[in-house]
Amino acid sequence: MLDKLKNHIKQNFPFLASKKLLLATSGGLDSMVMAHLFYKLKYEIAIAHCNFQLRGVESFRDQKFVQDHAEVNETPIFVTQFDTEAFAKDYKLSTQVAARELRYNWFYELLEIENYDYILTGHHADDNIETFLINLIRGTGLEGLVGIPEQNDKIIRPLLLFSREEIVKYANENGIEWREDSSNASDKYLRNKIRHDLVPLFKELNPKFIASFQKTQSFLQESQHMVEDGSIMVYQQVAKQDEDEIRFDLNQLKKLPNYKSYLYHWLHEFGFMAWNDVYDLVDSQSGKQVFSPNFRLLKDRDFLILLPINTEIEVQEYFIDKNANEVNVPLNLSFCKVKNISLPSNTAIFVDQDKLEFPLVLRRWRQGDYFQPFGMEGKSKKVSKFFKDEKLSLIEKENVWILWSGATIVWVVGKRQDERFRTDDSTQNILKIQLE
Repeated sequence: MLDKLKNHIKQNFPFLASKKLLLATSGGLDSMVMAHLFYKLKYEIAIAHCNFQLRGVESFRDQKFVQDHAEVNETPIFVTQFDTEAFAKDYKLSTQVAARELRYNWFYELLEIENYDYILTGHHADDNIETFLINLIRGTGLEGLVGIPEQNDKIIRPLLLFSREEIVKYANENGIEWREDSSNASDKYLRNKIRHDLVPLFKELNPKFIASFQKTQSFLQESQHMVEDGSIMVYQQVAKQDEDEIRFDLNQLKKLPNYKSYLYHWLHEFGFMAWNDVYDLVDSQSGKQVFSPNFRLLKDRDFLILLPINTEIEVQEYFIDKNANEVNVPLNLSFCKVKNISLPSNTAIFVDQDKLEFPLVLRRWRQGDYFQPFGMEGKSKKVSKFFKDEKLSLIEKENVWILWSGATIVWVVGKRQDERFRTDDSTQNILKIQLE
């Protein structure tokens, strides 16, 4: 087993040489064998142990066992204790999910604070089978069937090629002691039921089941790579990214016979869960939206637009004094008196300063706002109708600011000046307002 692991690391993780490694060590069979193997391979390691305080005295005995082991082997050790049940309750998580969150968050903190390079866990081939079956039972896409990755960022699982039988045999041959977790004997958890009932049945039906499973999973992983490569090619044809915004061209998307699969592949990492609602957006009216915890997907004419949700509390109004030469929030506007004018543009207007009521106010547009567009004397128009005529997207509408004088619009900023503040032959003070 030692030689097999040595060759495996040489082929797949050669970068581990001369790195500082944190070994996640519970005191159980897998992690104790992993620690023994890496002692033998002469890597620079430290042990990291989490006490989740879920099994009373037994949890503290596990902690003591790991601490004694580290002391005997003169190995650096880091230990922490979690109130896992309280954390799970506060964040409405299952106990297992809470423990995972706490564990990995702490591991990454250790990497940064103690200057270690990678975290190693003792997951093995049987763990991989159990995860596969759990995902299969619950229903999953391809990504749920490809198994536990050997490497995920800074987390490496070097024992995935070994079965539990191989690990037990190695432990017995080398006199390695370990602690049994009493919760592993209970069928309260789905994983344990699969471990105790399903996996032994598969092994009975096929004594070489693990090898067959690993071959099948290898094929699934190759298929996933093909899917990802194809998805990237299609994404380049359908999607366009501009800063925080991704726009999906529906005319291109709907040419694909299986566009729903592509949408799932592109969007699931953004936290969307209501997939029927996401798919319905394709043929819905403009303005419909679907939300994930941090993002929204918006239907706008011939596009789906993915945007982060702005969680900041936005100031509703900004006041501009008469003596202001410029403002920088929320827009960059400059104010200066001039003697001559030119035609107003999207970025600069000329107004009769004596008609203005100070302070001026900048705010977002609202339904019901109306103004007299420059050149339309005596004719009012709703701002919303103006936007429609200008064919502004929903995102562009949301980003429009209005400059007000009292209860009257001076400028739909960057779009159109109001007729009522235009200069004429009687104007004494011309104010130029420039959008920088």
